Amino acid sequence: MRLTQWTDYTLRVLMYCAACQDRAQPVTISEIAQAHGISRSHLTKIVQQLAARGLLDTMRGRGGGMRLMIPASEINIGAMVRSTETDFDMVECFDPESNTCRMSEHCHLRGLLIRATQAYLAVLDAVTLADLVPSAHGAGVRRSSQEGQPLQFLPGLPALVPGSVGAQG
Repeated sequence: MRLTQWTDYTLRVLMYCAACQDRAQPVTISEIAQAHGISRSHLTKIVQQLAARGLLDTMRGRGGGMRLMIPASEINIGAMVRSTETDFDMVECFDPESNTCRMSEHCHLRGLLIRATQAYLAVLDAVTLADLVPSAHGAGVRRSSQEGQPLQFLPGLPALVPGSVGAQG
């Protein structure tokens, strides 16, 4: 399964904002666009949608930007993916209206793929936004809330302020 670019960029915006929640100045769209090499106008649409959903507080003008409106620990990754993705049908037989497969009645692949999709979403459901970003108050690597496995951080998140608790050197 592949996430759409919209979902990918939505998660990047949220992760960037979560990583910056302790700093004095808000995050700007230009800052995220530059960090990830993404079109500023595309990010603007995503930020508008996140603000309309009550996830981001946006401030216009000089010194403006955006911040998370709710704690990162309350933003579930599985729920975010479900809200931004429109199609979890891995094969045509998932949709009875467009199914033309002649093997559907005797095929076990459909059931297997449904279970795989459910497992995929279950893994995402076990993770919050807070699990995906470094914390200025904790260690540099967070653990998945379900499995206790370390989650690796990706380039593009802002570095922690040098000298702060948990900053990586």
